[in-house]
Amino acid sequence: SKEAAQLGQKVAVLDYVEPSVQGTRWGLGGTCVNVGCIPKKLMHQAALLGTAVKDATKYGWQISGPVYHDWATMAEAVQNHVKSLNWGHRVQLQDKNVKYLNIKGSLVDEHTVKGLTKAGKEMILTAKNIVIATGGRPKYPTNIPGAMEHGLTSDDIFWLKKSPGKTYVALECAGFLTGVGLDTTVMVRSIALRGFDQQMAGLVTDYMEAYGTKFAWQCVPKRVDKLSSGALQVTWTNTQTGSEHDDSYDSVLWAVGRAPETKALGLDKLGVQLNKETGKIVVGADESTSVPNIYAFGDIGEGRPELTPTAIKAGKLLARRLAGLIILCVCVCQVPTTVFTPLEYGCVGLSEEEAERRHGEDGIEVYHAFYKPLEFTVAECDAGQCYIKVVCERGGNQKILGLHFTGPNAGEVTQGFAMGFHCGATYSHLLQTVGIHPTCAEEVVKVNITKRSGLDATVTGC
Repeated sequence: SKEAAQLGQKVAVLDYVEPSVQGTRWGLGGTCVNVGCIPKKLMHQAALLGTAVKDATKYGWQISGPVYHDWATMAEAVQNHVKSLNWGHRVQLQDKNVKYLNIKGSLVDEHTVKGLTKAGKEMILTAKNIVIATGGRPKYPTNIPGAMEHGLTSDDIFWLKKSPGKTYVALECAGFLTGVGLDTTVMVRSIALRGFDQQMAGLVTDYMEAYGTKFAWQCVPKRVDKLSSGALQVTWTNTQTGSEHDDSYDSVLWAVGRAPETKALGLDKLGVQLNKETGKIVVGADESTSVPNIYAFGDIGEGRPELTPTAIKAGKLLARRLAGLIILCVCVCQVPTTVFTPLEYGCVGLSEEEAERRHGEDGIEVYHAFYKPLEFTVAECDAGQCYIKVVCERGGNQKILGLHFTGPNAGEVTQGFAMGFHCGATYSHLLQTVGIHPTCAEEVVKVNITKRSGLDATVTGC
């Protein structure tokens, strides 16, 4: 909206948040700002600082007395920062002459939107183009008795005033909850980090288990009951043995996927094509839908990465195209991302499994290395899961197909290498790059052992 307004378009933004099942509300800025990337990264940082305090004694810091974490202090600080971003977004919209309307919208036709205020008052808006960017919301497993009545989702966890206590949860949240000292269990129905390279996923969960997070593998929840004590009793079945188990928790957080916010928009009346299985809007490369003048981007677009930077990029390029300035569309094939688990995992490009599927086992070469971050040495931290994998085409100039990194600051490392992908980076380009010493990223440009060779890939020396 801000990009379109700067290009001289007359723009209005309709932003309205339905409270979560548990009644959680938030302000302007969408999922990322309020219940996603921003509060998640800050709570992840809180956990990393707890680990740093433990490591500090090895570096000579004298820490007297017990060290403990206070959830309320962290939560207030994180929530205050998020509220400052909410206000900042409102100011930016005003400064750029974007009309902000805190109303719930639905489509009447390809040029008309009906808005409904909190008080129930209707408002009609007309425009040449309508852009839908409503994102998604966490799903509840509605087939499980007690799931909705007693469970939280990511819409709630970041806005809790009190500690969630002993929690039954998913990977990124499990990491920071464990890191701030809470008894945390992850139940995995099938595999961890679906859609990611599974060797890397295994390293992430191995590290988390050593970090203190408990895992219940190949298990499916059956029901959630609230006990007289207020605790939640979760009953589950082990799908491998068929045995039934139960345990009590203070909180249960569901992380079983997200559903697009498309049902209440009136899309069916206009003939906007949806994927019947996912409920997402079918879009072209230019974010166009099946109805002229209606566009959609972000998480609600079928086949689009559910990542904030991708949506922002797509929205800005769409605004420029609608203003007649460019014809460029966002490239969604080489989008970098990072999983902010205790040992961070960053990647860009294809997983090893996907590269093999596309090019064949003999058509790819995988260079890899196990390395030890310098920071881990004095603190005597286990670096067994710090790993780098570069997947290349085997023939020709060995174009890089995928890069995977587990270790400290994985997002910062991966972001830098991501640009190389858009420039057609090859393995020889990687070797010609001079590293910055001593860094973890330096190890990426030094990888020289192939999986095919069977040689030990452990980095030695400094």
